[in-house]
Amino acid sequence: AERPWVCKPIMAAPPPSASGEPAPPPPPPPLQYSLLLQHLVGDKRQPRVWDPAALGGIPCPPKSEEQKMVERVMESCPFKAALACVGGFVLGGAFGIFTAGIDTNVGFDPKDPYRTPTAKEVLKDMGQRGISYAKNFAIVGAMFSCTECVVESYRGKSDWKNSVISGCITGGAIGFRAGLKAGVIGCGGFAAFSAAVDYYLR
Repeated sequence: AERPWVCKPIMAAPPPSASGEPAPPPPPPPLQYSLLLQHLVGDKRQPRVWDPAALGGIPCPPKSEEQKMVERVMESCPFKAALACVGGFVLGGAFGIFTAGIDTNVGFDPKDPYRTPTAKEVLKDMGQRGISYAKNFAIVGAMFSCTECVVESYRGKSDWKNSVISGCITGGAIGFRAGLKAGVIGCGGFAAFSAAVDYYLR
């Protein structure tokens, strides 16, 4: 018996290019591991949300009213000013005692410079210098901290400009007691010093 004729479709050949060469084959599909890398480290990577409770950690309990009140007090301007005042007093006292310890004229009487001072006179002079330095440092620290807190609350930002503005105000207020020129110099000096300290700390 004769086999029936079966019509099969004939694929047309790709048209030749302008130069007479056959067209390049289409690019192969991307491999599976490339898709995996795109989801792991590529653009399709999803941000992971860390949940301590899901990872077996201890969830953070909500803050009580007492804790919130303590945080508000510690973030207030009077508390920051008082803390800076105490810190400045301690630092100034230590600095005053240190400078008095290396000063060779401590305890000497200007009316009788050839008389050797006693240990009591030396300690008294060191204590007076330490108290003087402590008061000055405490005043400067309280003024700077309070001014910076007020400026930060007014601007609503925490950046280097707060330190520069508060340093200029503090230095100007201290220097204006000796005149306008001293106030301008104090403003610029304190502002530059505050900017340098803020840049170093940040």
